[in-house]
Amino acid sequence: MIKIDEKAPEFCLPNQDDVEICSRDLKGKWVILYFYPKDNTPGCTTEACEFTEALPDFADLDAIVLGVSADSTKKHRNFIEKKDLGITLLSDEDTTMMQKFGVWQLKKNYGKEYMGIVRSTYIINPDGVVKAVFEKVRVKDHVAKVKAELESLQGA
Repeated sequence: MIKIDEKAPEFCLPNQDDVEICSRDLKGKWVILYFYPKDNTPGCTTEACEFTEALPDFADLDAIVLGVSADSTKKHRNFIEKKDLGITLLSDEDTTMMQKFGVWQLKKNYGKEYMGIVRSTYIINPDGVVKAVFEKVRVKDHVAKVKAELESLQGA
């Protein structure tokens, strides 16, 4: 996984509206980049809804929130409409970006091994440097922890 004080890997991915979002276009802003397993599942829905609720707080801190999964842009659109989400979701169907960040890992469930997304969040500063890493995230209270860490990093 990418570590604190490392440069965040460059990326360009389509969002839910099939508009390409590139890291180079995010320079000058704080970025909350969170990776999650699958649209419309209980934990992922809770996380997305909590990030949506906290968007005004993140905007006040000059931060944008981007969620990333391997779901298609069409699935992202459906998820956003169904749950009335305000966040931007990026589609990494071939897992290239997830591999660069180290969140595409071997997982075990009920005795089966498979490759999947380890729920993780990165806080990236305006210069594109990772300033905080949350690995193997538990959804409960996660958004509040991310916000508190961002405030701390900004000295707010």
